[in-house]
Amino acid sequence: MIVGEGTASDGRRLASAVGPVVGRPSLLRAINERLLLDAVRAGGPMSRAQLVRVTGLSKPTVSLALSSLEDAGLVCVVGRSSGHVGAPAPLYAINSCAGWVVGVDLGRQWLRAAVADLTGQFRATCEEPNRSRSPASLVAHIGAIARRVAADAEVPWAEVVRVVVGGPGVVDHDRHQVLLAPSLPGWERRGLVDALRAQFDTPVEVDNDVNLAALGEQWAGLGPGVSHFIYLWVGTAIGLGIVVGGELLRGAHGLAGEIGYMTLSGRSTRGNGKRTRMLRQDVSAAATVRRARGLGLRGRVTAQKVFEAARDGDEIAQAVVAGEAERIALVIAAVAPVLDPELVLLGGGLAGNAELLQPVRKKLGQLSPFEPRVEISELGNRAVLHGAIATALAASWEELARRAHTGTPRSKSRTDRAAQS
Repeated sequence: MIVGEGTASDGRRLASAVGPVVGRPSLLRAINERLLLDAVRAGGPMSRAQLVRVTGLSKPTVSLALSSLEDAGLVCVVGRSSGHVGAPAPLYAINSCAGWVVGVDLGRQWLRAAVADLTGQFRATCEEPNRSRSPASLVAHIGAIARRVAADAEVPWAEVVRVVVGGPGVVDHDRHQVLLAPSLPGWERRGLVDALRAQFDTPVEVDNDVNLAALGEQWAGLGPGVSHFIYLWVGTAIGLGIVVGGELLRGAHGLAGEIGYMTLSGRSTRGNGKRTRMLRQDVSAAATVRRARGLGLRGRVTAQKVFEAARDGDEIAQAVVAGEAERIALVIAAVAPVLDPELVLLGGGLAGNAELLQPVRKKLGQLSPFEPRVEISELGNRAVLHGAIATALAASWEELARRAHTGTPRSKSRTDRAAQS
C-alpha cells in the first residue's frame, strides 16, 4: 500500500475487506491494531465513535487498540470534536514524528535526497553534483547526503526508520548486486550493495530509479486514480515504469520495463560477428548530442543545450528536437498495443522537456490507432525521490505496526514531544 491522502471511505473499504477477526488473542490484537492504524491513516483525525463505525470493531476493542498505538507513539490526540451533543470527544491522528524516512536519487550527474515524516511530508531536500570516481566514493557520498538531509531537518539519525535508494539498473537480491547499469560506472560492482547497507544502522533498500519514478507519480503526481499507466524515462538512459491494475509490474526477474535492450532492425558489424543495435543507443541524451553534432551544431553541446538552442530559434536544434519527438512517439507506439495504458508520462532529463509534448502527441496520432493520453511528469526531477519516500513509508508502517504489537520500546525524543504538545 502506498501511503498518501485518504478518506474515511478508504477505511470503511478496508474494514469491509478485513473485518473483525476471531482467533488467537495475540493475532487478534495485531490485526485489530493494524486495522485501526490504517483507518486513522486513511481518514485523518477521528474520534473513537468514528473508528468504531469505520472499522466495525467494538468500543472496548477500539479503546484497547488505541491505547496500544498511543503507547507506541504512532497515534496521538490532536484536538476534540465540536458541533455534537455531549462532551467533545478526543480526535486521534497519526503522530507524524513517530519516525522518519529518507529517499536518495542516484544519477550519473546528480545526487538528490529528501527526508519525510510518516505522513509523507517532505521536511528537507538537497541536491549536489555526483563527482564520485570510484565505487567506494559513491557509497560514501550516498551515506553522507542521506545523513546531511536528515541533519538539515533536525532529525536524529536514530529516528530514521528506513532509507530507499533509487538508481539505474536492476537489483539481483540473491547476489546483492546491481545489474544492467552501464550508465553509471561502478554501480554494478559486486559487494557495493552490501557496502551501501553497511553505511547505515537502519534498513536500506535499493531499487530501480524508473520504477520509483512511476511510484512517485502514482503517489504524488498525475498517477492517483489511474489504474494503468506507464512512465517513460529518457535521459542518460531509457526505461519504462509500468503500473497495471494499480500495481507496479516488475516481471519474473525484476526486468520489466528495461526497454533500452529492445533490439532494432539496424545492425553494426563488430569483428567477425554481428551485434544487434539496441534502443538505448538511439534514444538517450547521448544520442541526441551525437545527432546534433552530426548536423553541425557547434560549441559545447549537451542535450539540454540542444533544447535551449531550439527555444532560441536555432534550426539545427529544432530539427534535432523534432527527431527526438518522433523517436519517443515510436517507442510509445511500440509498447501501447502490448500494455494498453490509459496514460503515458514523460520524464527524465530529455523526455521531460515540455517542448516535446505536442510533437509527440501529434506523431503518435499519425503512427498508431492506440492513443493513450500523453503528459509531461508533474514531479520533474523529483519523481524518483517521491517514489523512494513512498516506498520507504509503505515498509516503515509495516515495521512500526509490528513494534506497536510487540511492545518494542521507543525512546521519547524531541520530535515525539513536539508532536504531542
